[in-house]
Amino acid sequence: MASVACTALSPCASISISAWGSNSRHSSVVSLRSSRAVSSSCFLGNRLQWGGGCATRVLPPLVIRRPVLVRAAAAPATKKPDQAEKRARQAEKHRLYNKSRKSEVHTRMKKVFVALDGLKKKGQATSEDIAPVESLIAEAFSIIDKAVKVGTIHRNKGGHQKSRLSRAKKALEIQLGLYSPVAAS
Repeated sequence: MASVACTALSPCASISISAWGSNSRHSSVVSLRSSRAVSSSCFLGNRLQWGGGCATRVLPPLVIRRPVLVRAAAAPATKKPDQAEKRARQAEKHRLYNKSRKSEVHTRMKKVFVALDGLKKKGQATSEDIAPVESLIAEAFSIIDKAVKVGTIHRNKGGHQKSRLSRAKKALEIQLGLYSPVAAS
């Protein structure tokens, strides 16, 4: 309970403030006590009550304000993308990339096999006719090695495909009589 002398209302008036409990939901009461009558200029609000030389007004609940620390944010917080969605996007991107690499490998191999079949059907071929096929085989080897390097195909599969190309060329050379295998001793 606090008591303060107030000369603005009247020279001998005092105001006492009381609050029940520490909870701010309880009402606070302000009492104005005076030894003489309070004039109408001392009206404190719409709930001023007169009685026995005392004017009482019921105030709204006491609000205790605490200092609030406000931080300025540089940018609004954004939600991190869901990891499953991100992995799905990455998987699709890698699938298309790998599909393109594999398609390139198959295309180059098919070009070599078509060129070898053309020479086989021709019947009479010289070593100059095989030179373009060797350049196609070199290009196919390069594409296969790149696919193995980036992980699109396994290194054993890459080796198998290169072996198929070499065997097909060697078989054609043997058939045309341009190469004769040496017997192992």
